[in-house]
Amino acid sequence: MPVDKLPEGDEKRAAVQQMFDTIAPRYDLVNRIMTMRLDVAWRRKAQASLNLARGSSVLDLACGTGDFCRSLESDGYQPVGVDLSFGMLDAARTGAPLVQGDLLRLPIKDAGIDGAVCGFALRNLVSLEPFFAELARVVRPGGRIALLDVSQPDNAVVRFGHGLYFNRIVPKVGGLLSDGRAYAYLPKSVSYLPEPQEMLRMLSQAGLSDVDRRQLSGGISQLITATR
Repeated sequence: MPVDKLPEGDEKRAAVQQMFDTIAPRYDLVNRIMTMRLDVAWRRKAQASLNLARGSSVLDLACGTGDFCRSLESDGYQPVGVDLSFGMLDAARTGAPLVQGDLLRLPIKDAGIDGAVCGFALRNLVSLEPFFAELARVVRPGGRIALLDVSQPDNAVVRFGHGLYFNRIVPKVGGLLSDGRAYAYLPKSVSYLPEPQEMLRMLSQAGLSDVDRRQLSGGISQLITATR
């Protein structure tokens, strides 16, 4: 994926699919190293925010290799993973049902699921509004959603340090261990994300309530939650 000009529309969809097919074999390893295992703690916080009964069905959207699915299973949930990338699904390490599909057109019936999580994929979607509309459609009334993605720390000092790490170190680590172009894209992809308040507004307009956002680990990650 070229990083001088970020793709849009169908070009973005195809580029994202190809990128994740390419990095799938070493995706988990690079994630653990780049985040110093903070990604595990972030998923646990997102999962805890669901506050659903054991046995509830939960969609893991952009499930990748199934990290979230495995974690959800450990809490007694019944996860179903959906991902655009065949490469990621092929590399998955989970016994949960997995489906190849577009998150903007989920293969789930109306109100057919108790909850949904999505880990660090919002910026990779072609558009957020139809995705939020799909969440409102497939999650039953009273169900919960939890969305993780990167964030910009509010504290200027933390923001500066994180910027150095995210924009300079992460692409080098990714290039050494996996695909350099993909991990050069990662810091640039943050520009796809709307301002936090705009995302919360879009979720509310889609029909979700109790919409909330909190920053994690000093603001380098964000957790957005809502109720259907």
